[in-house]
Amino acid sequence: MNKLGNYITGKWITGDGDGQPLFDAVTGEGVAIASTKGLDFAGVLKYGREVGNPALRKMTFHERGRMLKALATHLMERKEQFYKISYHTGATRADSWIDIEGGIGNLFSNASLRRKFPDLPYTTDGDPIGLSKEGNFMAHHLLVPKEGVAVHINAYNFPVWGMLEKCAVNWLAGVPAVVKPASITSYLTEAVVREIIASGILPEGALQLLCGSAGDMLDHVMAQDVVTFTGSKTTGLMLKSHKNILEETVPFNMEADSLNALVLGTDVTPGSPEWDIFIKEVRKEITVKAGQKCTAIRRIFVPQHLLEDASIALGKALSQTIIGNPLNEKVRMGSLASLGQRDEVKQNIQKLLAGAQIVYGSLDSLEVLDADAKKGAFLSPILLLNEQPFRTETVHDIECFGPVSTIMPYDGIAEAITLVKKGKGSLCCSIVTNDDRLATEFVIGAATHHGRILVLNRDDAKESTGHGSPLPLLVHGGPGRAGGGEEMGGVRGVKHYMQRVAIQGSPTTITAITKSFQPNAKGIQSIVHPFRKYYEELQVGDQVITAKRKITPEDIDAFAGLSGDHFYAHKKDTDFTGTMFEQQVAHGYFILSAAAGLFVDGSELGPVLLNYGIDELRFTKPVYPGAELTVRFTCKEKIPQDLKDENDIPKGIVKWLVEMLDETGEHVGIATILTMVKRK
Repeated sequence: MNKLGNYITGKWITGDGDGQPLFDAVTGEGVAIASTKGLDFAGVLKYGREVGNPALRKMTFHERGRMLKALATHLMERKEQFYKISYHTGATRADSWIDIEGGIGNLFSNASLRRKFPDLPYTTDGDPIGLSKEGNFMAHHLLVPKEGVAVHINAYNFPVWGMLEKCAVNWLAGVPAVVKPASITSYLTEAVVREIIASGILPEGALQLLCGSAGDMLDHVMAQDVVTFTGSKTTGLMLKSHKNILEETVPFNMEADSLNALVLGTDVTPGSPEWDIFIKEVRKEITVKAGQKCTAIRRIFVPQHLLEDASIALGKALSQTIIGNPLNEKVRMGSLASLGQRDEVKQNIQKLLAGAQIVYGSLDSLEVLDADAKKGAFLSPILLLNEQPFRTETVHDIECFGPVSTIMPYDGIAEAITLVKKGKGSLCCSIVTNDDRLATEFVIGAATHHGRILVLNRDDAKESTGHGSPLPLLVHGGPGRAGGGEEMGGVRGVKHYMQRVAIQGSPTTITAITKSFQPNAKGIQSIVHPFRKYYEELQVGDQVITAKRKITPEDIDAFAGLSGDHFYAHKKDTDFTGTMFEQQVAHGYFILSAAAGLFVDGSELGPVLLNYGIDELRFTKPVYPGAELTVRFTCKEKIPQDLKDENDIPKGIVKWLVEMLDETGEHVGIATILTMVKRK
């Protein structure tokens, strides 16, 4: 067997010594050897900080996002070679799809997130904060990439997805990664990393790989580093309490295996659409990846009177699962990742049997297709029945990380909420119900103990991604036993790898730092109207103050007739006693339209292609006939746009601050409008 490579300090290196042999989960044959013995772990982290970090930090969010997209495309074109290797882990094609294409999908999703950020290496966080009466002193929050390394210690069950779902986020944030996959399936991670490095898409130092022990790496992490862990609660707590992690206050994100639950609503009856959804979902979560998912359903709660019906129906559904060699197209469930993992699952089942009984499956006899049940890490799907969930704590404490779940009764939705909470915190929970009142009561009652809650019924089941599917734009994590961490979650996840700093200064200075125009900042007056400038020529702060327009009763009447808006406040003959107005008032949308008439310069063809929309709009003061309207029009922010194809027009989106002022200089309205502007 060949030794796996460790990609560190810019080169592939094999570890010293005999290493750890890794085996095919189906045949028991040797696949590779993993070793990190003799490696300089302090040097690995230093290389990431000094080479990878500066390279990523100087890139903008948009450049990093395009990098992720290019990498995702590259890997997707080579996915078939990963599928071939993935079969060694005991995974079927469908199982591997979650790991391989799900992982690559994370790259695509995070690549699209670049549009949520400016075309800068850093970003603002939240809204600006005024700190003075005259408006000359203010504050904002800034997020900048940390100057360290993201150290990812991953689980064995998703050797591709586990790496890419984390790295996609830290790369977008501008931080490099050191990935330490679980050894038993690290040969698949190594194959993907070889393709990533060969592509040349990432800057050097952005990714390093360790196949084997993490050695003394945690002894060398620093405050600017971030450590993430996915795996068992016991191992996670041990790592989280590492002396150096505590002394250096290193951010530690933990995502631990949890006792996730599914609740069958009291409104569901056998034969209803929700009943069929319930059976299908539980069967899927028990058998997909042979139950080796941190999000799999471990506890099933059904109304007391349906316990027998549900147990029989689930047993019948599970009996249709063909187990065996995942290379055989008829097989629907492969093996566990290793014989050691299978032994651990069996030991935990024995502990659960102290308060339960097996209603489907067997620990000993098993028929497999196209494989040897003794050589491979095969295990039958196991459904346990625990009729007294309040008296037995083991079912709420012990997780069998395999195709095992326990069905239990409850009496009333309040009792179901109490039971799901006994898991002491989980990654996800589901309820199958078509009663929105019941769903609301359950979600609000159970939300404190779960990272994600799925409500399944006839309306969403067809398009639902399912109980056990973490999504890039949603937070993946949970409180308590589940680790208390958060992964992914769209923009939220990116912030884990950035330092938040409050900055204070004048609006003009804060504008210069953030590259986003702040209220009360000094504008840049120009002879050329901003609408006559191409995208590259525009500067944040470019400003024009328009001529004045006097608002007349005839204007208001005409707009009412044109729009059909005859609200009482816009009529001359209204008795305004007891209202908020003194007399006929102009429509807010008329004021905005009149403002556009003042600031728009488009009588001839120019760089502005179209009006893209309005982000914010407020009407702050009534406008009566006789008022004189003027507009202060300022370039607020610029957002680049990628070309969709070779026929697309090069362009960007420009945000404009529109301040509508009356003759007293007071604001009567304020808006942020967007235009699409052509590049040169």
